[in-house]
Amino acid sequence: MSHYTAPVEDMGFVLKEVVGLEKVCEEAGLDTSTVDIIETVLDAAGKLAKEEIEPINKPADLEGLKINSSGEVTTAKGFKEAYQHYVEGGWGSLQFDTAYGGQGVPFVVAASVQEMWHSANMSWGLCPLLTQGAVEAITHNASEELKQRYLPKLISGEWSGTMNLTEGDAGTDVGALKTRAIPEKDHYLIRGQKIYITWGEHDMTENIVHLVLARLPDAPAGVKGISLFLVPKILVNEDGSLGEPNDLKALSLEDKIGIHACPTCVMSYGDKTGAIGYLIGEENKGIQCMFTMMNNARLTVGLQGVSIAERAYQQTLSFCKERVQGVAPGYTDAGPIIRHPDVKRMLATMRSITEAARALTYTACAEVDMAAGDLPTEMLARHNRRLGLLTPIVKGWCTETAQEVASLSLQCHGGMGYIEETGIAQIFRDARILPIYEGTNGIQSMDLVGRKITGDGGLGIKELILEMKAFSNQISPDTLLSKAQLDRFKESLIALEEASSLVLNNSENKHYLGMIAFDMLMMLGTITAAWQMLKSLEKAKAAFENKKVSSEFFESKTKSVGHFIDSILPRYLAHFTTISATSC
Repeated sequence: MSHYTAPVEDMGFVLKEVVGLEKVCEEAGLDTSTVDIIETVLDAAGKLAKEEIEPINKPADLEGLKINSSGEVTTAKGFKEAYQHYVEGGWGSLQFDTAYGGQGVPFVVAASVQEMWHSANMSWGLCPLLTQGAVEAITHNASEELKQRYLPKLISGEWSGTMNLTEGDAGTDVGALKTRAIPEKDHYLIRGQKIYITWGEHDMTENIVHLVLARLPDAPAGVKGISLFLVPKILVNEDGSLGEPNDLKALSLEDKIGIHACPTCVMSYGDKTGAIGYLIGEENKGIQCMFTMMNNARLTVGLQGVSIAERAYQQTLSFCKERVQGVAPGYTDAGPIIRHPDVKRMLATMRSITEAARALTYTACAEVDMAAGDLPTEMLARHNRRLGLLTPIVKGWCTETAQEVASLSLQCHGGMGYIEETGIAQIFRDARILPIYEGTNGIQSMDLVGRKITGDGGLGIKELILEMKAFSNQISPDTLLSKAQLDRFKESLIALEEASSLVLNNSENKHYLGMIAFDMLMMLGTITAAWQMLKSLEKAKAAFENKKVSSEFFESKTKSVGHFIDSILPRYLAHFTTISATSC
């Protein structure tokens, strides 16, 4: 079993060359000094991931979690210590407002660091992920009083945060929830139960801030009657010190397929006097507030797809170099299985998908920075459209392809991959949650076709296609990119334009949209990922000529891009055929 090493060279390349970090900082009004220290940041984060977070991953998967009769959860050995070093390093505060203790680093840079946490140990990394979401929801929606009281500790990582949506009879149908909130002076009393609450209870922080969806007594039915409340595990005094425990507890832990070291809790609120909660935003506007938290979380789940794919690829590459089996074509003696053409094919597929997913995800994360920048109204609107369009694509495509990469990893290992000892089984199990949580990929697909493509009359998708067409017309065939490869990309854009027209022309036909939504997401994901790979090739060539990257990196990137355009991009045809053939 190999150990994870952060791919800092590719991360830095995508950030600086493909995304254009310096330009993002300048246009979004962010500190450009981040560009000068990006290698230092990535190296330091990679060191923490490799030396402290990854080594406890497999042991924690075996050890699991413990919960006592009082609802107190004990995490696996080493988790608390690694988390404390994460806090001491200031890693939780990277992208947040300096007014509350953040460092004001671009979100896309913070995302690159988070990729490392999830590659090293996804169970552990989910705790910072949920806290980040809570910070975003509070920052954008809560009163200044709540911000001052809760944000500094959440941003530092001294406290953690959660998101409480799901109930037993209200999963995807959030509007059916039964948790109640009763007004009481300057607060509310919350009563109800929530399930699947990630890191809902644990021993890594002194306080946990729960964001809970609940319904007021006179609230309208459905999602229009849901409000969002901040419900701390330990009540916080006016001076910021911790007070009495709140009326809430973890009832049990879910026994899951994967992420065994992540406490997924059944939470109970208000068994005695009622859990004290504070309104975030306006009454009956909780869904809008929660989506502030969920939208970036969906990008981060897509990022987890990149993380799990990278981890799987690294381990598989190491195994294939060492595992001796059979005589490969062109050889006379038995040797490592990496010599075999089919194994080479699988490794090339794993690598190219992973690199494409990274470039696509980082590009989307940079749109978060741009959409929050001090830009003219028209430019902000354009960046928001692009962010809205890319979010379900990143969440859906990157997590679906992560399943493929994890499966190929197991396949390369053969029977050994099916044995827990190698660690691939854990990667395979952990990866499976990604297309499910933060909105299933079916929901992401419907969001894409039902809102993001049709909601603005097709403006966002038309802008994207025009940009990709302009890019394809700027590049010319050469020794790195053949005319056939470039034509393949141009043909995919024509097909995408036709598919988009079908969606727009049938925007009122919900049955049709539902039938083709997933294929539209996968088609769009494959083509936009190809776009980012072609851009990566163009940038890698320039970077090599300017001695910014090594010849080994340039050669590797060239092969990876070529494989993607030849072997992965053509998949769009299957999705397009389905979209075209489906009866309207």
